[in-house]
Amino acid sequence: MSPAIIEILVLAGIAIFLVLRLKNVLGTREGFEKPPLQESSPSKKNRDFRVIDGGEDTDITDNIDKKSPSADALARMKKVDNGFLVNEFLSGARSAYEMILMAFENGDLKEVEVFLDADVQDAFQQVINTRAEKKLKVVAEFYGIRELSLKSADFDEKTKIAELSVAFTGELSSVVKNEEGEIIEGDAKQVKRQKDTWTFSRDLSSTDPNWLLVATSS
Repeated sequence: MSPAIIEILVLAGIAIFLVLRLKNVLGTREGFEKPPLQESSPSKKNRDFRVIDGGEDTDITDNIDKKSPSADALARMKKVDNGFLVNEFLSGARSAYEMILMAFENGDLKEVEVFLDADVQDAFQQVINTRAEKKLKVVAEFYGIRELSLKSADFDEKTKIAELSVAFTGELSSVVKNEEGEIIEGDAKQVKRQKDTWTFSRDLSSTDPNWLLVATSS
């Protein structure tokens, strides 16, 4: 095989790797957007854990007590939006948690505004503004989510508003620096666990696929 052909094959391999890598990143960053509609197939139906002949919907029961009010709320959500999947939502929530948390730590909410309720955005921005006034800067690094679970679900039949609360245990390190760049709080080498409960909301009758962060607690 000539050197020219070998070089072409190497470049082609690199190009394929970069395309696949880009798709993975974009797929992660599109957290709460619905995937394009596709024709159903038997294998797809199995992956979606649909209810078949009155059987148990494991997409619900794998994530919440099947006898709880939350399980009933999730079932009613699916009747209104047959494209809604709990596992898909939790996957999006995982991505959104990292994006929103790091945007807050870095002091720039522009890229995550679409996922924030107005009140939550205002509360986050006030903290960011206070830091800026004191000339403080947070430097943080996110290491991942150790635990994630659905805590509760609620659905209003009249308004079609769905609310899901998710418990996160994230791992990150952070330091606070003053105007001179000196660390005045935290340790960059110390990874801490941070526990949060975030509530996301969406109008299931709306064409807007995004879930909004409407409440936070720790």
